[in-house]
Amino acid sequence: MSAAYAAFGLAPAMRAGDVLADGGYQVHRDFVDFLVDGRPLLFQLADLDAVSPLASDIPPAIFTAQVRSLLLETDPPLEDGRHIIYGCPECADLACGAVTAVIERDGTDYIWRDFAWQTDEHADLERNGYHGIGPFRFAGTEYRAALDSLIDGTEPPAATRRVLLIGARVAVLNKLAAALRAIGIGAEITGDATHVPADELRGYGAVAFGRAVTEEQRAAVRTAFDGAGVEVAYVDGLAPVVPLLVAQIEHALDRRPLEQHRLTRLVAADGEAGIEVTSPCRVRVTAYRLDRLHRSHTQDVFDGVLEPGRHRIALDAKAVKGESFVVARTTGSVLVAPMAR
Repeated sequence: MSAAYAAFGLAPAMRAGDVLADGGYQVHRDFVDFLVDGRPLLFQLADLDAVSPLASDIPPAIFTAQVRSLLLETDPPLEDGRHIIYGCPECADLACGAVTAVIERDGTDYIWRDFAWQTDEHADLERNGYHGIGPFRFAGTEYRAALDSLIDGTEPPAATRRVLLIGARVAVLNKLAAALRAIGIGAEITGDATHVPADELRGYGAVAFGRAVTEEQRAAVRTAFDGAGVEVAYVDGLAPVVPLLVAQIEHALDRRPLEQHRLTRLVAADGEAGIEVTSPCRVRVTAYRLDRLHRSHTQDVFDGVLEPGRHRIALDAKAVKGESFVVARTTGSVLVAPMAR
């Protein structure tokens, strides 16, 4: 096999959850992505909403079985030695479509080749093959060490997906907590964290403050978490708009380094959204605003595939009138920006 050697690695990744305009939800999924020469393999697939089979919310026995399969210690799950590399984030059903590849041994090396989009037991390489991806040859020692680390306890644990909500508007907090739980993020509400046991505080990855929370209250919460030895992300809620707050919390819980993001920049000013992406990807831009009666209004302003680089997207003047905010999403990350005046 003439495949060139590539470095193999693993990194935490996420499929960002969302509160949809029709009242539905897009579930949040944490998973382990595959790095090829230091870059997520998923980034080579321009517009794909998918996760690897190494998801954090599957039972440990199934997770271990997935790792063993990638190590070729069990029979391949599909015909012709094919394995699912990325699948549907909602149901993992092959009928929804999946990226598959042949994984084989060549001496001590592992080779991934013949990537394809597959919706049934047979892969049509001529029609649905990813001809620009692979083949990749991975050194056996490096490959096995990376995958073994997932089941021997040496791989760092994923970030905690729980958030503590603190605010004065109980109705908004209840709706926000319900929305977060619906997409797979744990959420609890409190008015005072100073008496919460340290062991419980260590279960949170973020704290979200409502706009009515005083600076004195915020300082007390920070002191409580510092005393428990917990490093959490603090979110200052921009407005009592549930989808906007969900986006802020999703961003705060995402601790991955910048190079593992496709969406790396968002600014909103002068009736435009400035966006930067590092690889081709679908980006959705939504504007939220509060009117003089503090009613919220939502407008989808862009939904399309952007090429790598910086982009300027014009925003409808009505969508950003008054106090307004912009959210940009890809399948793997979300950014939020207030409209500058």
